[in-house]
Amino acid sequence: MSLVHKLAPHLPYLRRYARALTGSQESGDAYILASLEALAASPEQIDSDAAPRVALYRFFHAIWGTTGARLETGQKADDAVSQRLQKLAPVQRQAFLLTSLEGFSRDEAAFILGVTEDEQADLERAALAEIEAQLSTRVLIIEDEPIIAADLESLVEELGHKVIGNATTYTEAMALVKSDTPGLVLCDIQLADGSSGIDAANDILKHIDVPVIFITAFPERLLTGERPEPTFLIPKPFQENTVKAAIGQALFFHPAHESA
Repeated sequence: MSLVHKLAPHLPYLRRYARALTGSQESGDAYILASLEALAASPEQIDSDAAPRVALYRFFHAIWGTTGARLETGQKADDAVSQRLQKLAPVQRQAFLLTSLEGFSRDEAAFILGVTEDEQADLERAALAEIEAQLSTRVLIIEDEPIIAADLESLVEELGHKVIGNATTYTEAMALVKSDTPGLVLCDIQLADGSSGIDAANDILKHIDVPVIFITAFPERLLTGERPEPTFLIPKPFQENTVKAAIGQALFFHPAHESA
């Protein structure tokens, strides 16, 4: 099997990771493009002894480490996200996202980042502490499965945020947004009455500027590469740390969120 065929199935998830890491589709895709161009020029740089997905992420991080966060040279110097990126120790979030969002084991994540397992564990703890220290916000949950909705509500409140309500349909979601503006939306894509969480999220974004995290059993429906894709996407069944990581990233890259 060729290198392209081995790596191709993992590219949609690497795009998701890059976007979560940078906070935007444009920036994340710019890093992916730089990585693919470098790989095409020197395919021997990929670690052939590692599993394809691990090798791909390790190569991506080699490119990330070489460029830093400097691909967005067209951004203004006072851009809020750029300033935050400059102040952040990126390796902490990388370490946490690799295990919590991408599902790598600790030893795989350590290999990807070129650190020891103990260093990886320390980085994860530091990132989690930073995430839990984020300013609180008001959260709208759009989820039609009661048990999952209750789990999300408990997790969100544990992080210090306030849940303004749980919507099980498009209509309920729009009504809740009109009654109490959220600073974050956690959204399923398939709702109780057959309505679409994607439509709800898109219509919410027409009225307010708010980060949306999609939590779905059908991530492939949103990772097609054919239309704008979500920056934050979590597959079901989810791990608590995965949701914590995504919430932390979403609020980190969205400084204008509402306080609870």
